[in-house]
Formats: sequence, C-alpha cells, structure tokens
Amino acid sequence: MLQQIDLSVLLWIQENLRADFMNGFWKAVTFLGNGGWFWIVLGAGMLFWKRTRPVGTAVLLALVIGAVITNLGLKNLVARIRPYDFSDQVRLLIAPQVDFSFPSGHSCASFAAATVCWKRLPRRYSIPAMVLAVMIAFSRLYVGVHYPSDVLGGVLIGIFAGAAACLISGKVMLRRNGA
Repeated sequence: MLQQIDLSVLLWIQENLRADFMNGFWKAVTFLGNGGWFWIVLGAGMLFWKRTRPVGTAVLLALVIGAVITNLGLKNLVARIRPYDFSDQVRLLIAPQVDFSFPSGHSCASFAAATVCWKRLPRRYSIPAMVLAVMIAFSRLYVGVHYPSDVLGGVLIGIFAGAAACLISGKVMLRRNGA
C-alpha cells in the first residue's frame, strides 16, 4: 500500500510539477547533493575560521553519522528498488542510481548539515541552508530517483544525525574547556 501511495505522489509530481524549462534547474539542485559534496565543502570551509570551526566540525560529524546510518546501514538492509525500476511510468531526468532507494542519502546529508546550521548559526545563514536542504530533498522526487517515503526517511535520519552531532560536539567542547 505504501508503495502505491509513494508511486502515485511521484507520478503526480512528474505530471503536474515538471516543466521543461525547470528541468535543468532541478538537475543542478540535485547535483549539489551528490555524495554530500556541497555540505562537505561547507563544513570543511568553516574549519578555516576559529569562530566557525565548531560548527564546521559538527557539520562534518553529522554527515558521517548520517552516511553510516543511511548508506552503510539502512540502504543495504532495506534494499528497496528505485521507482524507475518498479514502474516504467517513472521518467528519469538523470542517470540511474547505483545504490538502493531507501532512505535518500541526498536528503539525509542535506538535513544533517542544515540541522547543525539551524542549531548553531544565526538565522541569516541557517535559513538559506535549510531552504537548500528542502530543495535538494524535493529534487530527488522531481528527477524521479526516489519515492516520497525515501526522502522523508532521509530527512528524519538527517535531522537525527545533525542533532546528535551537535550534542556530541557540544559535550566534547565542554570537556575540552574544562567544564
């Protein structure tokens, strides 16, 4: 039943929200999430300045936690096939993916990093990070490589990973500062 609801939502997006003039934009957005590279660069870039170093460390830790849960654990455990392998009605806009579908690694990485930014940075920086995370997660539906429940699973794991990284890095900082 979940599979049918997921497929129905995905096909609705494909039929009602896709537009030729927007396809390049959403392909570019989804590219930002490939391998978490954008978020890795963001976190690593923050390491160069003392003021943002703790946030950068937490972002990178969140990405590791999310990747371990998602890419090393759940994807292989659940082994959910991609929507385009399930239904020939799903039209891909990007190359077929090489791993399983659940949960979305792009969504997990994006929300892991954005959650750290939300908790640790001023809103003028954290809101754009969260908006980008939402856009990357939606892009996975738009380009046809994930079901909505894959994206939701990735989002929830990402939020957990981000919160866990903030907690862990906060305790390490307290210990380091002698508190």
